[in-house]
Amino acid sequence: MNNPLRLIIDAVLVVAVIVLFYLHFSSKPAAAPAAAPAAAAVTTPTADQDDDDTTATAAATTVVPVADTDKVAYVESGKLLEGYKGMQDARRSFEAKARGWERQNQALVTGFQNAVQQYQKQAESLTPEQRAATEQKLQAQQQQAGLAQEKLQRQAQEEEAKMTQQVLGRINKQIEQYGKANGYKLILIAAPSGTIAYGRKDIDITAAVLKHLNQEYSGKK
Repeated sequence: MNNPLRLIIDAVLVVAVIVLFYLHFSSKPAAAPAAAPAAAAVTTPTADQDDDDTTATAAATTVVPVADTDKVAYVESGKLLEGYKGMQDARRSFEAKARGWERQNQALVTGFQNAVQQYQKQAESLTPEQRAATEQKLQAQQQQAGLAQEKLQRQAQEEEAKMTQQVLGRINKQIEQYGKANGYKLILIAAPSGTIAYGRKDIDITAAVLKHLNQEYSGKK
């Protein structure tokens, strides 16, 4: 993929930064009320009461694990896009279409060049009126070829944008799922454009996210 396209992808990724805000209290259990101070022993508890008290104490001290909702990490967009199998397949598909558009474009160019060469060979034998008519036809052919080339260019740009958006949409969705499943509050995109100036390597989860992306993609092919 050329550098201009990389910059476009990075810009879209930056706009589509995944911010996974969990409702802090939705998953955090309500605080257990403070235990009342033990009263002075008045009666000797029975064995059944001892068992009940032991069970109650164990239940009261049981801690329900809560996901760490303060986790923050980042992924490197370049490595993510280069290593994602979904992007690799999308590129191959787009490049195959691009070769077809290039053949169409070349046919337009060759057709016009042949017409010009044919005219040049016959020009001396043509009357002024015939030359004027032929030149007018060539001009019209050139204009038609130019319009056809512009159409091919628009088609290529639209197809490339569509391909990019589809891939990025899938990546964003999977990053969101990964973030939710692993208790992340925020996952940022580190792009060459300098969105993140510095990030510790221990919060770089590019490799883990890429593995998740490729496993999900391979499972749905």
